[in-house]
Amino acid sequence: MTEELKAVETHPIQTNLRQRPGQAVCPKIVPLRAYEVYAHVYGPQPAMIDKEGRGCRGGFGVGELIAFLYARSFPKAEWRDRVEEALTGMKL
Repeated sequence: MTEELKAVETHPIQTNLRQRPGQAVCPKIVPLRAYEVYAHVYGPQPAMIDKEGRGCRGGFGVGELIAFLYARSFPKAEWRDRVEEALTGMKL
């Protein structure tokens, strides 16, 4: 792994694996992009993207990341419907 990749700031995510809190992470930009959609659909909740995950449930789940990032690829006016579309029938 290059030094550049090691320097990427990360954010916790939830997985279905039995891991200790903070063990599953992804590059911070991913949940920040997902949060844009989350805040538009459900309203702002800054604790969702707090650097340390304080006051939150440990970040977005994998399914939520999939749904929010999928929705983000559409016009903002469609985000709510696209989140629901992505979540409908999802099993991870």
